[in-house]
Amino acid sequence: MSLFIALLEIVAGLILLIWAADRLITGASALARNIGISPLLIGLTIVGFGTSAPEMLVSAIASFKGSPSLAIGNAIGSNITNVGLVLGLTAIIYPLRVERLTLKREFPVLGIIMLITLALMWNLSFSRLDGAILLACLFLLVVGMCLLGLAHGRSDPLTSSLSEDIPRHMPTSRAVMWTGLGILILPLSAHVLVNGAVTLALAVGVSEAVVGLTLIALGTSLPELAAATASALKREDDLAIGNILGSNMFNLLGVLGIAAVVHPMTIEGMLMHRDMMVMFAITIGLFVLAWRRRGPGLISRPAAVVLFAAYLCYQAVVIGQALG
Repeated sequence: MSLFIALLEIVAGLILLIWAADRLITGASALARNIGISPLLIGLTIVGFGTSAPEMLVSAIASFKGSPSLAIGNAIGSNITNVGLVLGLTAIIYPLRVERLTLKREFPVLGIIMLITLALMWNLSFSRLDGAILLACLFLLVVGMCLLGLAHGRSDPLTSSLSEDIPRHMPTSRAVMWTGLGILILPLSAHVLVNGAVTLALAVGVSEAVVGLTLIALGTSLPELAAATASALKREDDLAIGNILGSNMFNLLGVLGIAAVVHPMTIEGMLMHRDMMVMFAITIGLFVLAWRRRGPGLISRPAAVVLFAAYLCYQAVVIGQALG
């Protein structure tokens, strides 16, 4: 009975979480646009943070409730899922062209962020100071993106991808309503989801990290999968790549940063030695598979199959080790 209730809480929490995050982004973006804020700044702040809002809320509440492994597993698992599942499946549908600028700029920036996160995790703990460092890096990232966006405008792949979802015509009253509903329902749904995840871990006899790395990471990455697939079908390759790379940056800096500031965390050794290494490997693999000596990069269908297969193998290993 407890297993059924846990699964029900997880499903209901995920559905409400994704819906509330979407309504919050839509309402807050429209409200900001209506009062005259630049679409570029809206995209880099409200949309940028909003796309990672499910992971941020889930990890913050998990950390507050004394489930650090769930919080960390959610962030790392979401990044692995974004590359292996989201980009893998998307590029199987339609091979994705990767701009040269993305290969030279976004990938190295993501690599630096991963190295900073790894260095802070090295002692198997996240202090409030570590969280503050990650949030300071997030602030610098957003400022840098704003400066690049102002310099290059909509020709910049990453900044243009974040400003695509801003509604053009929405009355202020409706924008305020959606913003309020999103703010109200987001934490409630995250609370229900975390409760379900903790109960499921206890009922099945696995660690909370396993639930975060698998089920919760998959659920909170569903919006990215929908957005990337829609972008691929519209032949908007830059949006698919930009959304995923931007989401992974926000996940490490924002999700882990907020969770550590809310409550210092002890890190399971397995999260460092297995899951962080897999995140590095699959991200580097994406770069190697997409790289071309001349011209733009390409995530071909064979490369996409490799990424998707790597994701499935990783999930099988995590679940197998947990149950075995």
